[in-house]
Amino acid sequence: MARTIGSHGPKTMEAIRKAGLRLIFEHGYAAMSLRQLAAEVGIQSGSLYNHISTKQELLFELVRDHINELLRQLDRALQGKQRPVDKLRAFTAFHVTYHMTRKREVFIANSELRSLEPKNYEEIVALRGAYEQRLAEILSQGVAKGEFEVVDIQVATFAILALLTGLTTWYRPGGRLTKEAIVAAHEKLVLSSVAPGATPNRAQTKRSPSPSTATRGRLERR
Repeated sequence: MARTIGSHGPKTMEAIRKAGLRLIFEHGYAAMSLRQLAAEVGIQSGSLYNHISTKQELLFELVRDHINELLRQLDRALQGKQRPVDKLRAFTAFHVTYHMTRKREVFIANSELRSLEPKNYEEIVALRGAYEQRLAEILSQGVAKGEFEVVDIQVATFAILALLTGLTTWYRPGGRLTKEAIVAAHEKLVLSSVAPGATPNRAQTKRSPSPSTATRGRLERR
């Protein structure tokens, strides 16, 4: 690759970040070397240290900036929403749309969390917790207002996030469904899961015999 113009400037730093993101996504953090990164950008290995001090710093900054951007855009998406149901719909639409276009960042933020050093790990976990808390607060508000029925806020928070983030494993641009249709499908799944009456009454379920059991009882009495 040709040498990057302005090897001491912001263009080179952006090139380093883009190349690092791709290499970590394709090969994993442990397998990527700074020499490989420098070659990808088109600069000498020593020139990397004008921009990053270590490979760990690059990983940390990529993950941190990703989650900070996630939080920033989420807060903007929630602006003006008053009812919990509207907030949850906005949260779902934002999360799905964002994750459709940031597959590499999302994958690295999840799969390479274990590669962060303790101090960096703690900071990233705190940021992730702030994002999770946004959703937990929406669910809590909905329960308080009688709009949602949730057995456990924390469990529901993690379950909804797992559902929404899961699309990064199967979504491909140009597929059978439009982005709008995919967002609508996820909104229906999430909203129906917390709608009042959606949670089965376990006591009634235990008392009610299955059709096969009831039928067998009638046959035995004949």
